[in-house]
Amino acid sequence: QVQLVESGGGLVRAGDPLRLSCAASGPMFVNNAMGWFRQARGSEREFVATINWSCGFTYYADSMKGRFTISRDNSKNTVSLQMNNLKPEDTSVYYCAASRLSGTTQYPHEYDYWGQGTQVTVSS
Repeated sequence: QVQLVESGGGLVRAGDPLRLSCAASGPMFVNNAMGWFRQARGSEREFVATINWSCGFTYYADSMKGRFTISRDNSKNTVSLQMNNLKPEDTSVYYCAASRLSGTTQYPHEYDYWGQGTQVTVSS
């Protein structure tokens, strides 16, 4: 069973950066998709970014391009999300997810494992 634990959330001001981390444990993958999603109160879960565990290929939601960067550290079994120039509308619970599919994917239903989420709050 794969387990994912997010960390790094908190309360920041608009314009600040924040880095989220996701520690993965359990049977690990070789060429699988990892992703970050977010869900604001009263909204559906939203795709943020995805990365391929093996080759590091990345794909972002259009609204995240240029501000958010997803990366992975295979030696530490971690996936990170660097968020810059945060805005109040970025306030959400951020979730790390792992898929048994190879490649990358932006679709929540294609992810098999989810972390518990970490709250990010951006004040204006």
